[in-house]
Amino acid sequence: MSIAEKQDVAELIALAKREDLGTGDLSSQLLADATERVAFALTVKQPGILAGCEIAQPVLAAYDGSIEIAWSSAGQDGAKIDAPPTQIATVTGPVGAVLAAERVLLNFLQRLSGVATKTRAFVDAIADADAKVFDTRKTTPGWRRLEKYAVRCGGGSNHRFGLFDAVLIKDNHLHGVATDRLAATVFEMLNRLEARKVKPSFVQIEACSMDQVEQLLKIVGIDVILLDNFSLDQLREAVAWRNELGLGGKIELEASGGIDLDTVRAVAQTGVDRVSVGALTHSAVALDISLDRI
Repeated sequence: MSIAEKQDVAELIALAKREDLGTGDLSSQLLADATERVAFALTVKQPGILAGCEIAQPVLAAYDGSIEIAWSSAGQDGAKIDAPPTQIATVTGPVGAVLAAERVLLNFLQRLSGVATKTRAFVDAIADADAKVFDTRKTTPGWRRLEKYAVRCGGGSNHRFGLFDAVLIKDNHLHGVATDRLAATVFEMLNRLEARKVKPSFVQIEACSMDQVEQLLKIVGIDVILLDNFSLDQLREAVAWRNELGLGGKIELEASGGIDLDTVRAVAQTGVDRVSVGALTHSAVALDISLDRI
C-alpha cells in the first residue's frame, strides 16, 4: 500500500486542501480560462535529498483528477540533488486547478525534503561507524507518518511510531525507584507484558547513570538500553561493560540527548549501536522547491 493510501495521510491531504482552498481560489477564479491545460516545471533550487514524490500525485488529484505529473530521472524519493536548479517533474493540468494546488503541493515536498536532507547529513556524518541514525516522536502533530517516511528517504531509521507499538520505560516511569531496586522493578514491569494482547516490536529502558546501566544489563527481555545525555567516556564504558558480559548483538545501546552534527560522529565512534536525534524532524529546514509555468 502506498503511503498516500494510509488513512492518516489521506486525511492530512484533505485537511491541507480545506484550510488553504476554503470556499474557492478567489485569485484563480479571475482567469479568463481557468480550464486551459498548461504545463509547469517542478524545480529543486538547492542541494538536498528529495522526499514526498510518492504523495505528489494524490495531492494534485485532490484538486483535479485530470492533473498529470511526469517525473524526470531525478524525481525520486531519496534522490540526491547535487547541482540545482534541477527540474524533477512536469505538472500538466487546468491552470486554475494547478495554481490552487501549488502551495499545498510545495508545502509537502519542501517540508519532507527538508527532513530527508537533514537526516542524510547525520547519516553521512557517521558513515565510518557501525551505528545507525534513528528518529524520535518529536514530530509535527499529524505529520508523523510522513516525517518518518522522509527520514527513511534520507537513509535514517525509524524508532517506535507511537506509544502503542513498542515499550520504552523512561525515567518518569521509574521516578522514585532506588538504583538497587531498579532491576527488580523493571523485571516486574516486563512480566506484565504477558497479559498484553499486543506484542511490542521491542523493549527499551532508559538509563540515567552508569549504575543504572549495570543493573539493566542483568535483566532478560531488554532489547535496547537508552543512554540519555551520557558523556563520551560514559558511552564507551557502557559499551565495554555490555561486551564484556557477552551481550553484544543481544542488547543494543542507544545514545540520545542534544546530539547534533558537530557531535554525532564522536558519539557513534564510542561503539553504540544507535543514535537517536530529535532534530531530524523538529529542526529540519524546508528545501527550496518551486512550481513555475513553462
